[in-house]
Parts: sequence; C-alpha cells; structure tokens
Amino acid sequence: MDYVPAMYATFWALVPPVVAIALALITKEVYSSLFLGILVGGLFYSGFSFEGTIVHIFQDGVVSVLSDSYNVGILIFLVILGAIVCLMNKAGGSAAFGRWASEHIKTRTGAQLATVALGVLIFIDDYFNCLTVGSVMRPVTDKHNISRAKLAYLIDATAAPICIIAPISSWAAAVTGFVEGEDGLALFISAIPYNFYALLTIVMMVTIAILNIDFGSMKVHEDNAKNGDLFTTPDRPYGDGNDEVTVGNGGVKDLVIPILSLIVCCVIGMIWTGGFFAGENFVTAFSNSDASVGLAVGSVFALVITIALYVSRKVLGFKECMDCIPEGFKAMVPAIMILTFAWTLKAMTDSLGAAEFVAAIIKGGASGIVNLLPAIIFLVGCFLAFATGTSWGTFGILIPIVVDAFQATNPTLMTIAISACMAGAVCGDHCSPISDTTIMASAGAQCNHVNHVSTQLPYAVSVAAISFITYIVAGFVQSAWISLPVGIVLTLGYLIVMKKRSEA
Repeated sequence: MDYVPAMYATFWALVPPVVAIALALITKEVYSSLFLGILVGGLFYSGFSFEGTIVHIFQDGVVSVLSDSYNVGILIFLVILGAIVCLMNKAGGSAAFGRWASEHIKTRTGAQLATVALGVLIFIDDYFNCLTVGSVMRPVTDKHNISRAKLAYLIDATAAPICIIAPISSWAAAVTGFVEGEDGLALFISAIPYNFYALLTIVMMVTIAILNIDFGSMKVHEDNAKNGDLFTTPDRPYGDGNDEVTVGNGGVKDLVIPILSLIVCCVIGMIWTGGFFAGENFVTAFSNSDASVGLAVGSVFALVITIALYVSRKVLGFKECMDCIPEGFKAMVPAIMILTFAWTLKAMTDSLGAAEFVAAIIKGGASGIVNLLPAIIFLVGCFLAFATGTSWGTFGILIPIVVDAFQATNPTLMTIAISACMAGAVCGDHCSPISDTTIMASAGAQCNHVNHVSTQLPYAVSVAAISFITYIVAGFVQSAWISLPVGIVLTLGYLIVMKKRSEA
C-alpha cells in the first residue's frame, strides 16, 4: 500500500510554499528561502522523521525533478540560449542592435513599447519569450535608463499573459489537453475575450509606458535608473551586462539572424514533436507538441546556425565560439538553481496533496453561488498558482472540475469559468517568486530576482483586483462585450488616479 502522509490534502499542504514566498520577500534572499520551504515540506511529509525527510527531499525531490525528461529539456534549452546570447554579445550583434535601436528609438516610452511589441510577437512559449526579449531589448532599455526591474516586469507581463491568449502556443496546447469531451481549441478561442487578467495586463503595460506612470517600489527603481543606477540594490546576480567583451565586428544582422533562426527552428521542433511531418495538420501538431523536446532540439539547430554564420563571416573564430558555450552556461546558473529549487518545492506540495485539498474546496462550494463562481474560481486559481508556482498544474486541477460542473447546464458560464481558471493561473504565476516564468523573466532582464518580484507585485495585484470585479460582472451579464469594456475603464481610471497620487 502507498504511503499517505498524515497531513495529506489538508491546509498544511499549502504551508511549505507560503513559508518560502514569505521568507523570500522578507529576507530578499531566494535560495535559502526556497530551501527552507522544501525542508518544511519534507518534514510534513515524513512526519518529522530525520531519515524520511532527507530521503524525500533528495530522492523524491531534487533528484526526481532533475531526472524528469521535461525539466531536463527546459534546462538544455536554457543553457543553449545562454550560449547563443553570449555568442551574440561577443560577436558584437547585441551592441550593433543597441546602436541601431538608439538611432530609431528616441524615448523611454518608445523603448518600453518596443519591448512590449517584441514580447507580443514572440507568443510561442513563455520561456522562449522571456529570454529572447531580455537579450534583445536589454541594450536598448539600458541606453534609455530604464531600470532592470521595469524591463523584467515588461518581459514577464508579455510572457504568460500573451501565451494564454495565443491559440498557437505551448500554453494553448496544454489547456486543450485538459478539456475532455469538448473541442479544446475551439473552447480556448471562445474563452480569449473573457481572459480579463491577460487582456487588462496588456492595457496596463501600454498605458504605463505611454503616460509614464510608476508607483510602489517600481517608482524608486525607475527614479534611480533615470539617474544612472539601473539596479538600485548592490546585488548583481547575473553579472553586469556592461562588462561584456565584444570581440567580433558584427552588425545588426548578427543579432537578427540568430534570433530568427531560433524562432523558426523552435517552431519546427515543436510541430515535429506533434507529428506535423508524419501527416498531422499544423494546429493539431502544435496542440500535441512537446514544448520541452521541441525547444531543446530547435535551440541546438539555432546554435549550429549561429556558429556557422559567425565563422563563415569571420565575425568570430571557431575557438571563440566554443568558449562562449561554457560562458553561456555560467550566465544561466542562477536561473537553473532557482528553477531546480522551485521544481523541488512543487514536488513537496504535490506529495502533500495541495491540489486535492483545493479541488475539494471548489467542489464543495460549487452550488448556490453560480453567478459568482467565475470570480471565485479566479481567486482560487490565483492562490493555487501563487503557492505552487505553476500555471499548467493549476489548469490541470481546475479545468476538469469546471467542465464537470457546467458542461450540461450552462455552456456560456463554462467558457467564462474556464477563462477564469486560465486567468487566475496566469495571475498567480505572474506574482509568484517560485514561478519558473518569473524566474526566467529575472534571468532575461539580468535583474535581481527578489527585486523583480517585489516591484512587479503592486502592478500584478492591481490588475488582479480589477479582474476579480470584472469576473463578478461577467458572471451576471455573461457577455464579453459588456464585461471587458468595464474592466478596461476600471484599469484606465485606476492608472490615472495612481499617476496623480505619484505626482502629488
């Protein structure tokens, strides 16, 4: 018989991530905070047995997550992307793009909008989005004295929120896989107008950039950046990007071609894993794709193309190209460490039955408050994704429950509730210090991770509160044509008030 811990599927299952998150925000130190959260999870699982705790943390935790094929694929993708970024910097491609952009992008607003636009264009996968947008736009935002915290926010807010409203993305593929008995892709598309958190986040980003609005701790970072301090805190976990040594005499094409190669190769890699070359159509192949394998394979081909480009054009020598591979690995070590700890913490909460605990609460409260259910599901999705650091796990728990509850009674409300699941999961993921997307955004912007989380929270929580109100409206009117404009008006009104307050 399988071992079931005494605290299984109880409130205690949510304590380990809460401990990790609280400590990270209080101490501003992420490694020890995550480890202490893992330790609490191990103690709860083993019933406070020393040997049981050690075995669970390492055998079922660290070793298990690092031997998971999906996780290994993501780590390979991270390392190769680090190598490609290092190559582009060494070749002078990033510097050349920075010079080109400084001639064409004249203002701080333009630099922020360009970052948002690039984030919207790279909608295939959130990991891919975070690291690519970061490496391309960092020289531009640095030149316009935009803080690394603000860059990390713009990257993070165009990663998961864009992927969750893009029908051709690894996220759409994940969601459609959780909807049984329905046309998953059609349901995903019909849910897009109700995905208030994602849509209102985009409205907020664009408005903040155009009207130059900053509040909370982000305002401190931005004020310091305008005076030349891009980091605010002394910590430089990813090294100072200004110390990059440029060896080659590359031009803009030496950044554009590798990035385009990466996009094309990763798309081909993803549809290949979904059976496109075995006869499946493009949309089906994308729905069935394995993002981990596709991104790993695609990035390897992009790396080969990049090295071939630089060597053939004599921008870099072959040995210089090879030297960039371990350097790229080193640049990604902080992100890999935080990811490993975050995955291990998730393994701890899974083993304690956190998902089952939340599912039982939802099922118990499903009747009698039907019109308020989308708003309640949104809050539960936020909390679950925040505590576990995973959107996809949250979809997997909540969407089947919603389909069971509404499939036979109210298809429109089912669509709104599924949107609420997705929006809540993205919101919690966006806010959580232990979310892999948040970690990737910090890595992409080369920003201190806790700085990124603490400066982003006031923005994300503001949109979450407005989204909650909008879901209450949507539950009663059951029309996106009414509820979405209400959310947009509330967002714009809130930002205007915050601008006046920050100027007072």
